[in-house]
Amino acid sequence: MKSFMRGIILLALVAGAFVLGTGWKSTGEADGTEEATLKEGQRETDDSAVRYSNEEEATIALFEDAAPSVTFITTSNLRSDYWSRNVTEIPRGTGSGFVWDKKGHIITNYHVIKDADRATVTMADGKTYDASLVGKAPEKDLAVLKIEVDRSLLNPIPLGKSDLLRVGQSVYAIGNPFGLDQTLTTGIISALGREINSDAGVPIKDAIQTDAAINPGNSGGPLLDSSGRLIGVNTAIYSPSGAYAGIGFSIPVDIVNMVVPDLIQYGKIKRPTLGVDLATPQMTARNGIKGALVLGIAENSAAQKAGIQPSYRDQYGRILLGDVIVGLNEDKIENNGQLLVALEKYKPGEQVEIKVLRKGKIASLDLILDQAR
Repeated sequence: MKSFMRGIILLALVAGAFVLGTGWKSTGEADGTEEATLKEGQRETDDSAVRYSNEEEATIALFEDAAPSVTFITTSNLRSDYWSRNVTEIPRGTGSGFVWDKKGHIITNYHVIKDADRATVTMADGKTYDASLVGKAPEKDLAVLKIEVDRSLLNPIPLGKSDLLRVGQSVYAIGNPFGLDQTLTTGIISALGREINSDAGVPIKDAIQTDAAINPGNSGGPLLDSSGRLIGVNTAIYSPSGAYAGIGFSIPVDIVNMVVPDLIQYGKIKRPTLGVDLATPQMTARNGIKGALVLGIAENSAAQKAGIQPSYRDQYGRILLGDVIVGLNEDKIENNGQLLVALEKYKPGEQVEIKVLRKGKIASLDLILDQAR
């Protein structure tokens, strides 16, 4: 009897253990499923999981600070119908620009507004304003527009310095490539001291080369350093296809800062001149000349007063070549472009030493620079 009772008790214990184990397993599986569901839900809804690196935070802050200063520029031409005399506005192109000061001056590239009859400026808030052309410098590919807008809406970009730039430092370009406004691209300075051609055929020296993506529509937009300061104006790309190919160029801020005040005050660069007409590059090359060949001289000009001799025809109709300018102070002159670039260092009224090649010999002449008209 006792052994029978022990068997019943043992059987009851085994059955109880089985029931408890099954219940624990079911509870554990249910808890695991719920926990997995919660975790999956957290991935979908928990914003606190988003984290940015210090570098990302700095880039985001730079863009948010600078973007309100960057503008979208559209240009158009006006055409009148011959029969009806109705005037039609034809879209011409688009580009970028940025706020220069609290007076409403907007900086862009000259080629963005070239030959346009009308320009409008769209601010970061989406509002569009008619713009007037204040000044232009084709030889520097820069232009100044002006809009009438409340001063509180204008956020000028702080200026950096070109001479502090170094190859390898980070740069940031903001603009409107292909009409896509407020676009940020990043890269580094790939090279300094590059030379690019302006719309006027005069070389722009000391251009910044960058691998930050610059596409059609970026022209006129700012190139910034990591502190958000202006270091250049994006102006051109090197690309066989016309789209970004890893090489872009910007006009350095030191040139911009030199040119813009003149454009605002005078409408053009108040630059010096010698008062000479120069031969074409083809003519100098044909005659094997290195330097700027003087064809003609303006009456009462600085060149005439200094004794520079022009080219002329003799009694037999032969062209006798005049002086060839080969130096201006410490600058060596080998072509017309170098002479124009060298002149940019000086102001009207300053005295310079001009070196000319005359009949196979070098002559030095002192000359007081005129004001270009």
